[in-house]
Amino acid sequence: MIINHPLLGPRDATEFVYKGDACLIDRPDGLTDDADALHDYLYLRENPAGDHQELWYHEQGDRSWLVVTRNTLTHEISKVELARDVARTRGRSK
Repeated sequence: MIINHPLLGPRDATEFVYKGDACLIDRPDGLTDDADALHDYLYLRENPAGDHQELWYHEQGDRSWLVVTRNTLTHEISKVELARDVARTRGRSK
């Protein structure tokens, strides 16, 4: 599988480490009284069939974090973004 890194261009997936669902970017504040939000964040995960956003870490490269939109049925990658850009965009929409 080839991941088209937004800064470095096409890279083999073996350079990256899969780190889970991209919803991990939206970690709730563990110091608030909302225990349900933290519980859901830690223990509940979707298992979608189709397009899904995932976190990937470029371990054998520039050590960047990426959000990869990948079809879980075909493994086709439709979009690759820097995780920091996705986090900024999500922060503005809240």
